[in-house]
Amino acid sequence: MTDHDEGVSTLAKQGGITFLGNVVNGAFGFAIVMLMTRFVSPSVYGLFVLATSVILFLQVFANLGLPLAIDYFVPQYLDADNPGKAKGVIVQVTATVLITSSLVAFALAAGSRYVGEFFREPSMQVALLLLSVTIPMLAIYNVLLTTYYSIKKLQYRVVMRDLVRPTVRFAVTAGLLVSGFGLLGLIAGYVVGLLVAIAVGTVVFVVKTWTLLTAELELVAPAPLLAYAIPLAMTSVVFVLMGHVDYFVLGFYLESDDVGIYRVGYMLGSALMIMFNSLSPVFKPLIAENRDDTALVERRFRVAARWIAGLTMPIAITLSLGASSYLAVLYTPQYAEATVVVAVLAGAFLFNVTFGGPDGSLLQGLGYSRIVFANTLVLFGANFLLSFTLVPFIGIEGAAVGSATALVLVGVLTLAEVYYLDGIHPFTRDFGKVVGAGVPATAAGVPIVVLLESDPVIVTVLPVVVVGTYLLSLIATDAFTDEDARLAAAFSPVLEKWLPVG
Repeated sequence: MTDHDEGVSTLAKQGGITFLGNVVNGAFGFAIVMLMTRFVSPSVYGLFVLATSVILFLQVFANLGLPLAIDYFVPQYLDADNPGKAKGVIVQVTATVLITSSLVAFALAAGSRYVGEFFREPSMQVALLLLSVTIPMLAIYNVLLTTYYSIKKLQYRVVMRDLVRPTVRFAVTAGLLVSGFGLLGLIAGYVVGLLVAIAVGTVVFVVKTWTLLTAELELVAPAPLLAYAIPLAMTSVVFVLMGHVDYFVLGFYLESDDVGIYRVGYMLGSALMIMFNSLSPVFKPLIAENRDDTALVERRFRVAARWIAGLTMPIAITLSLGASSYLAVLYTPQYAEATVVVAVLAGAFLFNVTFGGPDGSLLQGLGYSRIVFANTLVLFGANFLLSFTLVPFIGIEGAAVGSATALVLVGVLTLAEVYYLDGIHPFTRDFGKVVGAGVPATAAGVPIVVLLESDPVIVTVLPVVVVGTYLLSLIATDAFTDEDARLAAAFSPVLEKWLPVG
C-alpha cells in the first residue's frame, strides 16, 4: 500500500460516511420493527413482509438492472472528462426504468387477487394494490442511489436513504399504529417514507450536481449498457428472490406469523452486514475506474477485506452467543423462537464477508457481470432447494439452514473465481491476525451467556466483554499497521491518535 493511493482514502472517507448512515438507518430499522411487533400481531406483520417481498422482487425485475450500469459507466466517463456521456447514461436509464416499472406496477395491481390466493392470504390483495405504486418510486430511488455511488458522494445517499426515509417512515407508522390503523398504518408509513425520501434526494441531487446536469447531453449507445446491465438484471432478480425466497417458502408451507418471526430473526442476524454494506457501494466504482491495474485493485481489495472482517467479527460473535436475549429484549419473548435462526445466519454472514470481503463488488467492478449472475443462480438454487426441502420438517430453522449453506457455498466460489481470473486474494498475515482475534473474544463471551440469567444484563454486558477482548487480542498480536493509521486518519484524526500502531 502506497501513501499516494487516493482511492483508499476515498474508500475510508466515503465508507465512514456510509457507516454512520447505516448505523442511523439500522437503528431506525430496529425501532420500526420493535414498534410493529408491539402494535400488530405476528400474522399481520408477516403479511406485510410477504407483500413487500413481492414488491421488492418485481421492482428489481422491472428496472432491468439498468441502475447498476450507472455506477459502472458514469465513473469511467467522468474519469475520461466526458460529463456529457455520463449525463446521457443517467438520462437514458431513468427514462427506461420509469416506463418498464410503471407497466409492471399496473400488471401487479391487476393480478393482486391471484397472488393473495396463492399465499392463501385474502388481505394481501389490498396490500399489493396499495403498494403497487411504489414500484416506479423504487426505480427512481435506486437511480438516485447508484448515481450518488458513481460520483462517490455517499453523503447524499446518507441524507436520502439513512436519515429522511427512516425518520419519516417511523413517524408516520407510529402515528397511524397508535391510532389503530394496523396493516394500513404499516403500508402508509412505507409509501410516505419512500415518497418524501425521493423528493429530498432529487432536490439534493439537482443542487449538488448542477455542473453534471448542465453538461451538454450526449446519448450513449444502448448496446453496451444492456450488455452489462442485463446479466446484472437477472442477477438482481435472482438475488432479491434469494433474499425473499425464505418468506415465500414459509408463506407457502406455514402461517404468516411464522413469516413474521423468521423476518425478525433474519433482520437481527444480518445486522452484522453493516460494515460490508458501508464499503461496498464506493468500492465498485473505485475498482471500475482502475480495473486494468491488477496490483492496485488487489491492494484496495485487501484493505477492504481486512477492515470488513475486523469490524464484523465482534458483532457476529455477540449476536450468535446472545441471540435469545436480544430477541426477547428488543422485541417480545415470543420472537425468541428465532434464536437458532439468528445464530445460524450470523455465522454464515460472518464467513461470507470475512473470507470473501467485497468480492462480489470486485467482480462487478472488473466487468465480470455474467459470472456474478452465475454465482447468484447458484446462491438462489441452493437456498431454494434446501429451504423447500427442510421447512416442512423443521420449520423456520430449515429456511435459516438453506440460506446459510447457500451463503457459504457462494462465498467460497466467488473467492476462488477472483483468484483464478486475476490472481487476487485477501489472505495475508495481517488478515490472519484480525480473524484469529475472534477466538479469545468468543471464549470470553461464552461464560457471560452461560452464567448470567437476566436477558437485559446479558444484552448489556456481552458486547462490552466481546469487543473489549477482541481489541485486546488485536493489540497483543500487534495487528494494527501503518496502513490502518492512514485509513484512520482519512476517517477521523481523533481515531488515528488512539490507534495503537506498533
